[in-house]
Amino acid sequence: MSDWLASAAPVAAVEAPKAAAALAEAAARPLVLRGLAAHWPAVAAGRAGPDAMAQLLKGYGEGAAMNVFTAPPGMAGHYFYRDDMAGFNFRTEQARVGPLLDRLLWAREQAAPPSFYAGSVAAADFMPGFLADHRLPLDTPGATPRMWIGNDSHIATHFDQSDNVAVVVSGVRRFVLFPPEQVANLYLGPLNKTPAGQPVSMVAVDDPDLARYPRFAGAMEAAQVATLGPGDAIFIPSLWWHNIRATGPLNLMVNYWLDARAGSSPLLAFAHALLAIRDLPAAERAAWRTWFDHYIFGDDGAAAADHLPPHARGVQGAASPERDETIRNFVLRGLMGPR
Repeated sequence: MSDWLASAAPVAAVEAPKAAAALAEAAARPLVLRGLAAHWPAVAAGRAGPDAMAQLLKGYGEGAAMNVFTAPPGMAGHYFYRDDMAGFNFRTEQARVGPLLDRLLWAREQAAPPSFYAGSVAAADFMPGFLADHRLPLDTPGATPRMWIGNDSHIATHFDQSDNVAVVVSGVRRFVLFPPEQVANLYLGPLNKTPAGQPVSMVAVDDPDLARYPRFAGAMEAAQVATLGPGDAIFIPSLWWHNIRATGPLNLMVNYWLDARAGSSPLLAFAHALLAIRDLPAAERAAWRTWFDHYIFGDDGAAAADHLPPHARGVQGAASPERDETIRNFVLRGLMGPR
């Protein structure tokens, strides 16, 4: 760990018996939940070593093939852009869980192992019997348990659009977190071409180049760090940036995105604002800011059309499936119109 990370503020932590109450009070702050899944059979197997872990996981059956990132030796599992930014430093293959586990067991014997990583794998689809024996002692509304399996990996700083509970099952994972307001200090890469779906920071947290990315010094001051072992979990609020380094020959994490929304993404609305608003003259941008403040960001935005009868409020009406469909059609007609 670099010097600055060693002195960063730790994420607040509670022990498992107090997890539910502490999580309810956490609001928009991260929280480590020590020992939350210590009772899981896979945690015990992970502590016994990679062979025991692989044997237990294979016993839960094989489902569909999953996407597996593979990177050559020397990358240390840092799945990222190539130096020329023309592509990525890894390739994607398809594999079922059994062959992936065999690759991981083989790789641990190599002096310079390649990296393998399957992320965001729906547990019920890819390891059908796992969930019956691995229940989380927390309410996880709307969450699909997802698995993240691999050897050493380093996932660039990114965010999720839903609150997240992530459980370390085997191996060790270090989380470096930054609050949402640090976005300007993180130097994001392309929004529309990302390693795994979400925009990522271009800054290497373990060895930041402050000559190239000077504002990252501000992010460093706001950072929080947590190191989790088997059975530990972390709550990451929506839009908090997080960088994850996993170590060990067979890592497994299970995560739960809480209240994951299947509707429109705010990131897509943001991207369209780049097209429609960012390059307008300053006076026009200022005028549109008043619209956003009134209808979107203001505390009274949901009541901004109350002077109209309900049947006439259209896209400004209260949230409902019908209102949502009206908005989608309105936006699509605008996008497909004359250019």
